[in-house]
Amino acid sequence: MTGKEILHKMKEKVGLCSSTDSGKGKSKRDKHITHGYHLVKGKAGHPMEDYVVAQFKQVGENELGLFAIFDGHLSHEIPDYLRSHLFENILNEPDFWTEPEHAIKKGYRITDTDILEKTLDLGRGGSTAVTAILINCQKLLVANIGDSRAVVCKNGVAKQLSVDHEPSMEKETIESKGGFVSNFPGDVPRVDGQLAVARAFGDKSLKIHLSSEPHVEVEMIDDDTEFIILASDGLWKVMTNQEAVDAIKNIKDARSAAKHLTEEALVRQSTDDISCVVVRFQ
Repeated sequence: MTGKEILHKMKEKVGLCSSTDSGKGKSKRDKHITHGYHLVKGKAGHPMEDYVVAQFKQVGENELGLFAIFDGHLSHEIPDYLRSHLFENILNEPDFWTEPEHAIKKGYRITDTDILEKTLDLGRGGSTAVTAILINCQKLLVANIGDSRAVVCKNGVAKQLSVDHEPSMEKETIESKGGFVSNFPGDVPRVDGQLAVARAFGDKSLKIHLSSEPHVEVEMIDDDTEFIILASDGLWKVMTNQEAVDAIKNIKDARSAAKHLTEEALVRQSTDDISCVVVRFQ
């Protein structure tokens, strides 16, 4: 157990570290656009491995909404590092405003390289990620690696904006790099018999067979756009996209909506860490 883990457990014992966290905010550019988030620690014995970003940030004359879910595996240091550095690396790319998709992919790549170079400090393991950048309340850029997911609701209909990077979907690529995908009875497919996602940050021991290239999707915000949900697989393991959308379509407060989704996942017996961000446009 690391020093950070020992400190975390000591805080929990004396009530200084809650197993839940939540918050909310809103755009200054458009007061109708609000966000809220809620996190619940799972039943595993390790410290919380989900981390969230949810904020509006003024950059010159532009406003950016920055939203993310980072879901660690065998690590809470790496998702914490991502929370502090990934958006910074993306926004520091000189072509962010002209070629944002390229800047996002390069920012992901630079961040993964930094993590791999800091293995002694950050430890083993890795993290999935789903990020969303809202530019001036008009253009949404979603990127992801792993199985954390982004879903938009338009006219009551759920549309997935991310890709679940499952090992079975990328078996040929993994095998071409010298790896393999296990498929044991009663278990999910795993890269080299270990990791249940085909793309992730970190995971140095698997990186030769593992990608950190994000899927990037561009979504324009129009009058039909009601809200987006970003969540870790602790939610999506027990709810479909449409079920999640239907569960909060009548909840106008974004933080209350995020909390309701995490609570519904617990009712459905999710045992994983659960983190959720909701951004409402109406």
